[in-house]
Amino acid sequence: MATEREIKLRVRSVRNIQQVTKAQQTISASKMRRAQDAVLASRPFEQRLREVLNDLAPYADPEASPLLVKRPVKRALIVLVTSDRGFVGGMNTNNVRNALRHAESLPATGWIPVGRKGIGQLRRFTQPVVAEFSGLGDRPTTADTNAVVKVLVEEFLAARVDEVYLSFTRFVNTLRQTPTVRRILPLVPEEEDIDERAPSLQYIFEPDPETVLGAVLPRLLEVAVYQAVLESLASEHSARLIAMRNATDAAGDLISELTLQANKARQWRITKEMLEIASGAEAMSK
Repeated sequence: MATEREIKLRVRSVRNIQQVTKAQQTISASKMRRAQDAVLASRPFEQRLREVLNDLAPYADPEASPLLVKRPVKRALIVLVTSDRGFVGGMNTNNVRNALRHAESLPATGWIPVGRKGIGQLRRFTQPVVAEFSGLGDRPTTADTNAVVKVLVEEFLAARVDEVYLSFTRFVNTLRQTPTVRRILPLVPEEEDIDERAPSLQYIFEPDPETVLGAVLPRLLEVAVYQAVLESLASEHSARLIAMRNATDAAGDLISELTLQANKARQWRITKEMLEIASGAEAMSK
């Protein structure tokens, strides 16, 4: 049985850890609100761009832009977006596991990890990495994410890969974040994005389809990658908030348990001392 002093030292250590987790919880709550506002504000823009693509793609000649060309899939590329820091529960693990599961359905896969946690996981699984990006910060801009877009576009245009996917954690709410894999190249609408009930419209391109698509399609890629980073940031801060809250509560429960053990140890020590005094007094009276 641990002594009273040892238990008090453990209580002090756990209380110090609780102070750290509570501070992290407060910081995450502040950053989470800002990240949630950013991701909710950017979603309509990204959704509208996808709607424009869905409207234009059926009438656009695939030769109008190399980003529209569909090829037999011999090799794919997955952009894996994770966090730079830990203390986020199973968010990064679930995202990496979901991406690896999707990669199993592809003939061959290369990777572009964005975030230190994803870089470490892919190194551990010895996956082929095309490029690495980290340190985007808590307030990334399109200037930060456009470097990722540049690499994946170069890989696709050089025909080194035939499809490009985004793997990230989609923010649903503070308690729920969903691992998501989305294809972004070639830029053709997914079947679930096509509304067959919508009326068929014929668009007139001005000045010409090549110029219009040349302006719209790169911007759609930039927004898609930027949106994935924002989604992951909001998910990261939400997951860290919940993880730190659970850690703080667990530390409180452990402190209560250790305090009870310390009280029992103190009671046992006092009882032992009283018995020793009684035994000594009885021995002296004889």
